[in-house]
Amino acid sequence: MSFTKELRRENEDVFQAIFDHPFVRGLGEGELPKEAVAHYVKADYEYLNTFLTLYGTAISQSDSREDISFFNNQIAFVLGDEMHPHRNLSEYAGTPYENLQGYPMPPTADHYRAHMKSVATEGLLGKTIAAMLPCPWTYDEIGKELKRRFSPEPDHPFYEWIEFYADDSIAETTGYMMKRLDEEAEQASPEDRRKMKEAFRKSCQLELAFWEMSYSLEEWPEGKEAAR
Repeated sequence: MSFTKELRRENEDVFQAIFDHPFVRGLGEGELPKEAVAHYVKADYEYLNTFLTLYGTAISQSDSREDISFFNNQIAFVLGDEMHPHRNLSEYAGTPYENLQGYPMPPTADHYRAHMKSVATEGLLGKTIAAMLPCPWTYDEIGKELKRRFSPEPDHPFYEWIEFYADDSIAETTGYMMKRLDEEAEQASPEDRRKMKEAFRKSCQLELAFWEMSYSLEEWPEGKEAAR
């Protein structure tokens, strides 16, 4: 069994919980609270800004032009193409996409960002990929699962979002990162493989928490006036 197949098997519980989450189900059913959708877009816009910098970190950790080209192309993909599903959600929420940008990240999203950055600073490409991979991998599977379960037509409110993540381009991104993680894991020490597994699972768990954060409209707690 390859390293990534082992990761997928070990994290089936989290993947299934993501598929069953009410926000993800709502994407398939075509009905979600508009404020939850707007909350998601605000957080995901800033999250993707972090993902861009992590692709830059992966470039700095890469030895081959193939890897450098791949991660560079992913930066262009996020900057250009990945705005389209955000626009679909913004249209549903009834708010221009530009008005949902520049907000502070809620606690869960902020923790996710800090987790990936912390792993990436350890300097090993395999660990960086392990922390980043759950994002494209879970979205690839969500898109395909929603398309299979709900067979959305073009008049579905989230048709563009589902079609975007069910597209082969997301699977290709996931596939390349899986291949490279398998190759890095083969050369890694048992301790580094253990850390890769830990980074991957925490990112999977934070993907699930991100959906819950959006659905529950999670915000930073406000301080209360000190008792006199």
